[in-house]
Amino acid sequence: MKKGLMLAGVVFTVIFCFGLSPTFAQDTIKIGIVLPLTGDQAKFGEIEKLSFDLALAEINAAGGVKGKKIEFLIEDDTGRPEVGRSVVEKLITKDKVVMVGGGYSSSVTYAMAGVCQQNQMPFLVNTGSADNISTSGWDWIFRLNPPVSEYASSVESLLSSVIKPTSAAILHENSLFGTSGAKEFEKTCEGLQVKVLLKEGYESGGIDYKPVLMKVKQLNPDIVYMVSYIMDASLLMKQAKELKLTPKMFIGGAAGFTLPEFQQNAGAASEKVISATLWHEVLPYPGAMDYYKKFVAKFGKPTEYHGAEAYAAAYVIADVLKRTKSFSPADIKQALSETNLMTVFGPVKFISYGKHKNQNKLPTYVVQWIDGKLELVWPADLSTKKFVFPIDWLKAWGY
Repeated sequence: MKKGLMLAGVVFTVIFCFGLSPTFAQDTIKIGIVLPLTGDQAKFGEIEKLSFDLALAEINAAGGVKGKKIEFLIEDDTGRPEVGRSVVEKLITKDKVVMVGGGYSSSVTYAMAGVCQQNQMPFLVNTGSADNISTSGWDWIFRLNPPVSEYASSVESLLSSVIKPTSAAILHENSLFGTSGAKEFEKTCEGLQVKVLLKEGYESGGIDYKPVLMKVKQLNPDIVYMVSYIMDASLLMKQAKELKLTPKMFIGGAAGFTLPEFQQNAGAASEKVISATLWHEVLPYPGAMDYYKKFVAKFGKPTEYHGAEAYAAAYVIADVLKRTKSFSPADIKQALSETNLMTVFGPVKFISYGKHKNQNKLPTYVVQWIDGKLELVWPADLSTKKFVFPIDWLKAWGY
């Protein structure tokens, strides 16, 4: 008994005298990762979880960090802000993680970010894109992916160079991501002198979008821009096909329009639809195609930008943990601020510009579903296939 007490005293003395974080005494370095694993956004959470798992296995097989393995404690936010807040509080107070990662839905990510800021816990966001996540002045929040206000930058280039519309309809789900994305695209239209004939929100998870689509058909805009998650994106296009709605172009604001399940669910209605995207496997980033091939080989299905964000975030986390002076929140925050790393998703360096703080800045791209495959079409010098335009939609849909 005395020997046990003496040993405990020695361990405490070593930790106290040398300023070692209790984490150094643990077998693994615990990181909290929060994703939507159930609910309407589960497909996004799944592709990101698989990518986190893939990267983690590689990192630990290569020796981990400072002689220890990294452990991802992955929690399900169910796509609801209140759940996201609750699981982050648990990760911080009970699980004693050294930092938090993940963050898919903007509404949930914003809620989680508030908890992390209040608790002075470093949070690396890899997908949540509403601008206010990085414009709220929070110094404990770092974002790897572009904000939603920058999603349409490549689409804007394609519109002005090739499509040259004069009118638009904007449809969006009534979420933080949907409303923010719609607002920013409306600004894009103003800059291009494109008249917005309709901007209308809808509740996610609906089963009948024909009333709003009939409004669009009657207005006959040149382009229809949609900010939607996967099930809504698929249904919107299927019902647009049924109504024979034929603008010059259907454009997705990323999210649901780039997942493989969009093509699977929408079928012929997905053909020739374009979308903003943040990544494609053919981009000249070291390891981008290797990641894509490894994902396909291991999981038997393709990946896209959401998965690349998660895979890159895992490597950023490992890089930060290797460089940090200790595993204290303050030292990890400092290491995050000094990040300068090339990943499969592109370069990662957190800067401040405009109202954005700790924001990574990257270009965006345009993809198009061609013969059932998601092809990079813009910028033209990086494309895998030539942009298909103009389009006979009835022929593309098999009428």
